[in-house]
Amino acid sequence: MTMSSAESKVGAPLESQNEDQFSTGVGTYQTEHNGLAMRVLDAWKDMRASTRRLIDEKPSEGRLLFYILLSDMVFFLSWALKAVVAPTLSAKSMLPAEIGIWLIVALFARTAAVYVFSLAIGMGMRMFGGKGSWKSTRAGVFWGSFVAAPFGLFFALVTVIFASLETQFPFLQDAFISQAPYWMSLIPFVYFISAGVAEAHHTKQVFPVFAGMTLVAMVLWFVALYMRANGII
Repeated sequence: MTMSSAESKVGAPLESQNEDQFSTGVGTYQTEHNGLAMRVLDAWKDMRASTRRLIDEKPSEGRLLFYILLSDMVFFLSWALKAVVAPTLSAKSMLPAEIGIWLIVALFARTAAVYVFSLAIGMGMRMFGGKGSWKSTRAGVFWGSFVAAPFGLFFALVTVIFASLETQFPFLQDAFISQAPYWMSLIPFVYFISAGVAEAHHTKQVFPVFAGMTLVAMVLWFVALYMRANGII
């Protein structure tokens, strides 16, 4: 008896299939680049395709939470380096003495904040024609946050280098230069999340999402600075 092509494909072992992806009834999985490091490299090359792959896999909430918790840990390490281990002189004048406590609070509060942020940005995207669900939005935001985390660590190391060279090169003490890594670390963070959200909501272009999120980030940053200057926080 001759089996149909569909039946033979199902019955064949995974190694004998020509396709690089397969379905399990839960989601669509690819057999290539399954390691976490390779997935991150793929995301750096094409964040939208990487996000689509993750969404097609229908990840569990535990898996998404794993990504954001890893991102939290890198965030904590990055800010500990910048604000505690080797802060620049200008940063010392801006940061509160209880920065260690603030970092610990941020570590625990960041996860909840990212959930709220995902909900807010998902609602905003749907107002402008987005078609993604809250879970697909979370996938884009959580994965984007994790993919961008190494860049935050890199800029934290740049800050440490600046701090170690301030005595030899006094111009590094200038607030504009010494605070540049703080601002530059936000660019990949906002971009990768924007690309993930754009793919989750089937938006053709990333730039409008990136511009909108950048504007929101700048507004929130200046509000935080104002509240800090007035002793509110």
